[in-house]
Amino acid sequence: MSGTADSDLEAKVKPKAQRPRLWKVILLNDDFTPREFVTAVLKSVFRLTEDQAWRVMITAHQKGVCVVAVYTREVAETKAADANEAGRANGFPLRFTTEPED
Repeated sequence: MSGTADSDLEAKVKPKAQRPRLWKVILLNDDFTPREFVTAVLKSVFRLTEDQAWRVMITAHQKGVCVVAVYTREVAETKAADANEAGRANGFPLRFTTEPED
């Protein structure tokens, strides 16, 4: 035999890969961006349905903020940047931020 049972077992056990930390994309309410534009951005960038986009938009309107979706950090930051750019390109102060999920 080449080794002990303990050393053979240790060689076969692989460390568990940790899941990446998740990040929230948050829609911030503003008083200037039209509701229809916000829902259109939510549908195109985040692939929400009409109903989902409307609910996210109205929640942000009523509460000031709303979590749109949760992704890995890179995806969350990319989607938030794309959505912010859509607002800027159309002259609106539409704003999305990201933060780590608890």
